[in-house]
Amino acid sequence: MRVLGIDPGLTRCGVGAVEGAIGRPLRLLAADAIRTSSDTELPQRLVAVERGIEEWLDEYDPDAVAVERVFAQHNLSTVMGTAQASGIALVCAARRGLPVATHTPSEAKAAITGNGRADKKQVGSMVARILGLDGPPKPADAADAVALAICHIWRGGAQARVAQAQQDFARKVELARRARGR
Repeated sequence: MRVLGIDPGLTRCGVGAVEGAIGRPLRLLAADAIRTSSDTELPQRLVAVERGIEEWLDEYDPDAVAVERVFAQHNLSTVMGTAQASGIALVCAARRGLPVATHTPSEAKAAITGNGRADKKQVGSMVARILGLDGPPKPADAADAVALAICHIWRGGAQARVAQAQQDFARKVELARRARGR
């Protein structure tokens, strides 16, 4: 499974592509941040984020996209920018028909470090260890995006299998009902 993780933000939108499966080694394909200037008007910044995400989707052709779920912070302008960038990421993935999952920061931290309250340094260190890197991806937003991708592979993959099993079961029940109704 190939997952594009996105840590939404207007100034720095972290992106990271990871490939692998549960129980197998994971491989980092790339990690970086899409940057926009705070001097640029909001609509142009959103277009720049969209273009950057589209380029990553074109280049890495993921099977799924994992986006950090926006949560309330004290700084309303930060929350608004993060929510707007998150919406762009969700639209880009949906436009391509890709499965999209949102994970909270604490969910990703818990999946990577075992502690939902881990700091950025701990997350970066564990991302590097999990992927066999010399150091964490830079900038920190890229490391967070990679953590989201890893979290999705480890958690989302299992969730997808459960959902598929439920669909298969429901289909078999329906077929059995139809067979009895003849």
